[in-house]
Amino acid sequence: MPLLSSPAPGPARASALAALGSPAAARAVTPALRVHPGPLAPESPLPVHVMEGINEPDGPRVRLTGWRFLIRGGGRTVAAVETAHTPDGWVSSRFFGGPYLSSTEHALRQADALPVPHQPRLLSVPELYMLTLWLHGDTTADPATGRPDPEDLLIPLAPAPPGIAAHRPHRVSDLLPVLTLRLGPVVPLAGSAA
Repeated sequence: MPLLSSPAPGPARASALAALGSPAAARAVTPALRVHPGPLAPESPLPVHVMEGINEPDGPRVRLTGWRFLIRGGGRTVAAVETAHTPDGWVSSRFFGGPYLSSTEHALRQADALPVPHQPRLLSVPELYMLTLWLHGDTTADPATGRPDPEDLLIPLAPAPPGIAAHRPHRVSDLLPVLTLRLGPVVPLAGSAA
């Protein structure tokens, strides 16, 4: 069943397009963009959320940090661009390449083959240097809000942290305890109030 992706905000997409049109900003940063003859297009927009405070008593916090677009040209993905919302509006925050490009595409194909529809999002866990494809079960939800439901699926992208299998779908209720164990207990600093 197909993924039910939400469209990116128009200004976020416009920011990605403007960045692609800037040779100084885009092609000088990412080698694949520097050598690609074009034309290039931002596709497959995914909201990017960050999960922090996994071991905190109230549970993890999740916040939207921007939208990521895969940049395609000549029938293949050559880079990605991430946009962020600032007080002045949407801006292109960075271009990048590397293993997460093909890993994201692989995870999207995996998710598209699942029998139940999901809303795709990216979920970063900076405490573990981990990026996952988050498959949210509520396909009508605002992609900028919410937190992973226990029944949502997470597909860790490669490279995944040691001991966590990349490209294996996990229910949030199954993977979150593993992440909690990986980070260990929160230990108060010496001299701080307990």
